[in-house]
Amino acid sequence: MLMRTIDWSDEKGCVTIIDQTALPLKLALIDIYHINALNDAILRLKVRGAPALGAAGGFGVALLARTIKAEDYREELIKETESLKRVRPTAVNLSWGADRVLTKALTGRDRAEIETLALAEAKALADEDVAQCRAIGEHGAALLRSGDTVMTHCNAGRLACVDWGTALGVIRSAIEQGKDIKVISCETRPLNQGSRITCFELMEDRIPVTLITDSMAGHVMRQGKVDKVIVGADRIVEDAVFNKIGTYSHSVLAKAHGIPFYVAAPLSTFDFRHAEKDVVIEERDPEELRRWNGTQIAPAGVPAFNPAFDATPMENVTAVITEQGVFKPPLPFTGLKKSSSLKRYIKDKPEGVRDGI
Repeated sequence: MLMRTIDWSDEKGCVTIIDQTALPLKLALIDIYHINALNDAILRLKVRGAPALGAAGGFGVALLARTIKAEDYREELIKETESLKRVRPTAVNLSWGADRVLTKALTGRDRAEIETLALAEAKALADEDVAQCRAIGEHGAALLRSGDTVMTHCNAGRLACVDWGTALGVIRSAIEQGKDIKVISCETRPLNQGSRITCFELMEDRIPVTLITDSMAGHVMRQGKVDKVIVGADRIVEDAVFNKIGTYSHSVLAKAHGIPFYVAAPLSTFDFRHAEKDVVIEERDPEELRRWNGTQIAPAGVPAFNPAFDATPMENVTAVITEQGVFKPPLPFTGLKKSSSLKRYIKDKPEGVRDGI
């Protein structure tokens, strides 16, 4: 079993992460002592995945609280936290984690108390992520039958979270219950998080996985090789799910072939203030398309369009699996805006999915 994707070392006084850019060739750990190194790790996808970025935001504030040297300490903490939140604009969890820890830290009366509160809240956030992923897994496992083959895209496993995972957490929980589940992993170009990371962690757990190129998805669906599709999410708004580029295409194919398309994500990934039209999709360096692992794979200088995410309309989503239950669109956003919990909206139903609220 892998260690936590991101954690705090009390012994070293730093953030520790698994360097996901080194996978699958080696399992490398990085100790991060300064916010600039954390920002760089986030930007370069050494730590990635919505829930893991939430923890990174929290630990980043804890790191800032310990290292800021400015006289206007509180103002500088707020300013540097805002810079941290802007490193990756589409994934909402980074801002959520940073804001949560900052809000708690600023209740401290002096620097020492702010440092203590920030670290304690960041650790609590990380622990909660593990518990939430476990709950997502339990709720989602009810949707899987023994013998199912599940297609997934990108990586929404333990390496995208603090531990256990969202989409892969559902699969792990189903297997833990004794169900026979197989996985088809799309490679997820251009950075191949599916082939490099999802296949790595599933093979570590001895979960049967078959790798395909992204362009094979429709073919294997048409052949009847896919029973369900489960993906994660980087931001969920009322009318769309933002996830790794290629997710929308898989949702269209699943809908055309009558295959359930599920999204697994914690409530922290929900954005109650915006709609699809409001969200800025991160565009990454075109060199990610022109080169691979240092090798040129396209003509130098060819124009390239490289968005990191796309938006899947809610009408393509069968249900959203959260730590509070499974919800079928249209989601209860009006009620959610008035409540921090989904508990009062959940009602028992044998199939595990509510028919809209």
